[in-house]
Amino acid sequence: MLGKKNKLNKQVTMAMCIIMAVAVVFSCVSNAFAQSSDEVREVPSFRTMDTVIIKGSENIKSIEIVEFLENLWENTGINQLINGEVKAEAEKTKKEAVVFADSSPGWQKLVMIAVGFLIIYLAVAKGFEPLLLIPIGFGVVLVNIPGAGMGTGPDGMLHIIYTAGVGNEFFPMLIFMGIGAMTDFGPLIANPKTAILGGAAQLGVFATLLGVALMNLIPGVEYNMLQACAISIIGGADGPTSIYVAGKLAPEMMAVIAVAAYSYMALVPMIQPPIMKLFTTKKERKIKMEQLRYVSKAEKVMFPIVLLSLAILLLPPAAPLIGMLAFGNFVKEVGVVDRLAKTAENELLNIVSILLSLGVGSQMTPEKIFNPSSVGIIFLGLLAFSIATFGGVVMAKIMNLFLKKKINPLIGSAGVSAVPMAARVSNKVGLEYDPGNFLLMHAMGPNVAGVIGTAVAAGVFIATYCN
Repeated sequence: MLGKKNKLNKQVTMAMCIIMAVAVVFSCVSNAFAQSSDEVREVPSFRTMDTVIIKGSENIKSIEIVEFLENLWENTGINQLINGEVKAEAEKTKKEAVVFADSSPGWQKLVMIAVGFLIIYLAVAKGFEPLLLIPIGFGVVLVNIPGAGMGTGPDGMLHIIYTAGVGNEFFPMLIFMGIGAMTDFGPLIANPKTAILGGAAQLGVFATLLGVALMNLIPGVEYNMLQACAISIIGGADGPTSIYVAGKLAPEMMAVIAVAAYSYMALVPMIQPPIMKLFTTKKERKIKMEQLRYVSKAEKVMFPIVLLSLAILLLPPAAPLIGMLAFGNFVKEVGVVDRLAKTAENELLNIVSILLSLGVGSQMTPEKIFNPSSVGIIFLGLLAFSIATFGGVVMAKIMNLFLKKKINPLIGSAGVSAVPMAARVSNKVGLEYDPGNFLLMHAMGPNVAGVIGTAVAAGVFIATYCN
């Protein structure tokens, strides 16, 4: 059998050599007989690729191999990162080209791509909210690929995503509906005192207004009051609300505000613990809280209705956000439309989260990031988020001065509205000091109160400056 296979391989090799020899002879003979005149071309003869013209391509110029290689090099990512993104369109009657160059240097795009991969690394290797950071990171990488045009209008995919739902109220409203469908307001209803912690966390929102005023003293940085309000909402650690307010008050800064808000939301596990530990003692971190009372179905069903009614009567500008939150929570708790509740909580929320995160990442381009005002927003967002965490923790310590049943101050940090990330962080830090101290359900009270509080703060700003 082995001998037969070797003999067969030799026969195949000889056949291939014969075919190649015939091809070479055919090429030489065809070149000898080929003529350049149109009259001769009408006579049937041997032809080569140099003389064959594909029907419909008569007016398309032929490309020499050298020119082909040059064009190939000019359109590689390496060349465009070195020399900047270039798009060349040859004129029909001239050899010169009309060149349109991207104003962003290649090194800036390279830096942004590196940032995108860093975000992905933090999500995958460190577990920092992968549901948010992975699509954001890929959005950053994809939009900064030179020559790809994914963020360029009107046909770039990321541009379509951004204009379809990120740059307006659509995706934020759907996100709030999904949050409502996945949120249990029972811990807040069972322990209404924790709502104070959610309100105290809004200290970061309002304190940032002062920070914005101070930032205006820096040369090259200038914010007006509308922009200051939009920036300060980042302190609530609520991405959809930040996008909503920016769209109303400062649409020109929506891109950077959205990026900062979602970035800090995702980095809650890294930012909050040092602040929590700094302002609490070891004894306070070990405080155990009693099990929450049972909350009836009637209470859970009535809560979103009462919440929406209060928003309608007291603060209509906050009603869109609170209304969608109440709608999602109502279909969850009422129990007669499980299909709607499950869709809002799972499939719809997942799809919108992917699109929203990709759209947010698509805004991290050099021209939007590499300027003093954008850097200022990133800094102010971190400041706002830190102050919000501080406000919740300190308010819990103040409340303990008057309460017989003490509150673990760690749950105060959950007053920011990053649901349920902030609550999980409070629980995790508590378990570090007492493996039997489970704070998750207690932390969900201020956590959902923070969602409502940030929406109320947004409504205050919109009511103040949009009327």
